[in-house]
Amino acid sequence: MSDETAVLARELRDRVLSAGFTYDAVAEALGPRAHAALGRNETTPGVRATGGGSPLETLTRLFLLQVPVPLEAAERALPGLVDRLAAQGVVEQSVGEVAARLDVRPYATDDDDRGDLWVVSDLTPGLDGSPARVGPDHVLGISPASTSLAQMTLREPVGSALDLGTGCGVQALHLARHSGRVVATDVNRRALWMTRFNVALNDLTGVDVRDGSFFEPVAGERFDLIATNPPFVISPATGERLVYRDSGLPGDRVVEHIVRTGPNHLTDGGWCQVLANWVIAADRPWAERLEEWVPEGTDAFVVQREVLDPAAYVELWLKDAGQHGGPDYAQRYDTWLSWFDAEGVEGIGFGWINLRRGGATQGAARELLEWPYDVEQPVAPATLQWARARDLLHRTPDLAAARLSTRVDVLQETQGEPGAEDPESIVLRQQRGLRRARKVDTVEAALVGACDGELAVGQILDAVASLLGRDAAELRATYLPVVAELVAEGFLDGS
Repeated sequence: MSDETAVLARELRDRVLSAGFTYDAVAEALGPRAHAALGRNETTPGVRATGGGSPLETLTRLFLLQVPVPLEAAERALPGLVDRLAAQGVVEQSVGEVAARLDVRPYATDDDDRGDLWVVSDLTPGLDGSPARVGPDHVLGISPASTSLAQMTLREPVGSALDLGTGCGVQALHLARHSGRVVATDVNRRALWMTRFNVALNDLTGVDVRDGSFFEPVAGERFDLIATNPPFVISPATGERLVYRDSGLPGDRVVEHIVRTGPNHLTDGGWCQVLANWVIAADRPWAERLEEWVPEGTDAFVVQREVLDPAAYVELWLKDAGQHGGPDYAQRYDTWLSWFDAEGVEGIGFGWINLRRGGATQGAARELLEWPYDVEQPVAPATLQWARARDLLHRTPDLAAARLSTRVDVLQETQGEPGAEDPESIVLRQQRGLRRARKVDTVEAALVGACDGELAVGQILDAVASLLGRDAAELRATYLPVVAELVAEGFLDGS
């Protein structure tokens, strides 16, 4: 990117700040109805709500609603920039009007209190039912996938981070706020231009944008954190390729490749976090298949969030490409489904893959969990808690001597007849993180209730044995493995 373009990006930042073009301000200007409609790709309520002519309303109409605005209004909202933005292809001028050619969007984040980011990308396709076909080098903007990856990515300060397949740079913008240096890679030249523009637009430094496929641009380098939403769509890899979603490799090989090789680019204790799809084979459990990809010496916490049947999956991605209802729609649909049948694909899983190189457990920690339930967002702290629990278990060979504490968000629920001496069931339920629930017996409930970091687990079990008239040694033998499960699942932690 030229110095002139970087200067333009920084000046655009000044103008959008002056206009108050922030996520919250746009949501307030649109109102709940129009804001919700825009989320469904419908603009009419938004157009009705933004007719006042203020700079905020003008920018909302121009970039988010994709409505041409009068040149005079554009000049008031972007003084001194309209001609220069047109020269860079951000907007287009006609007689008396200005129309957007790229999307400029405020983006609220949960990272810290430093306020909004702004993201430039290609225009949102399919507004108001218009044809949604996009070109092979289309650069996707803020999407459910990009926000999901941002929510699952750890936000601890790190020295170095890699955004693999950066697209318009959403993850790189996040990473730059807590990393000493960031490398962002992609094979799409338009995406790389937008990433550089977005880095300047958000007044960020330390982001090195590189052209290249997979880990080729960072050969020989290691990072504390890798975040990636690769082009993971599972297909026969035939026909036109959309770079933002299609890797060119058949099936889920792109995800397998990242899982197998990503840890080679991590520092000891570093994380590789992948938002991905994977094949659920008809003849093999999904977890067994994915665990086989994880290299030796690597911890893995994989969460399957959703499963789609092959037909629903094909429909989803044909519509995404704007091919629904097209002349060759039925043929494409049939070809894709036939390939799934030939490959023995029973379903497609979607979820989070978290890999940690080495660390305290030396790669001994593995959990592959099916969890379609509601979770707290951002969910990244739950992954960190998972790792800390495994580290605690690894360094505590004798749990009887451990002083553990019940996590503060754990609540106990009981069910039973009114006035009954004992409940019919007891459930421990987490209010944060993955919000796991566990049905327990009276011994487990008493143990969890007494864990406050003061007494050792063995002392608590001995006291429970005395109260219940049970043999203390037998109770320890039975329930110390249960204590390990309670630690692993996050109900108990170190004091």
